[in-house]
Amino acid sequence: MNKSYIATAEAPAAIGTYSQAVKVGQTTFLSGQIPLLPESGELVSGDIEAEVRQAFQNLAAVCEAAGGDLNGLVKVNVFLTDLSHFPVVNAVMESLFEAPYPARAAIGVAQLPKGARVEVDGILVS
Repeated sequence: MNKSYIATAEAPAAIGTYSQAVKVGQTTFLSGQIPLLPESGELVSGDIEAEVRQAFQNLAAVCEAAGGDLNGLVKVNVFLTDLSHFPVVNAVMESLFEAPYPARAAIGVAQLPKGARVEVDGILVS
């Protein structure tokens, strides 16, 4: 199996025992990204839209390091501590992605690392 590990300083460093992404053939499995600022490792300040945008910006940086971009994502998972923020996710995704959009799941969770309110991961094909 041809497997490589993706890492970029343009996204926050892993805060546990995982890689930012693992590429197998033309498919890259991206670990979850929360709205941390890559340079400081701190949560972005602002409202939920700022958090969602930063999480997707981090995911985009890992996609780029893997040789792709957000539009190459075929599956996205969004984890929210409050599902009432789902319209914000839709608006942000609409501004960042081109139609047709990737398959997606939205999951309500009780808690995310570092007190984040959103986490996104995905599967990229390039």
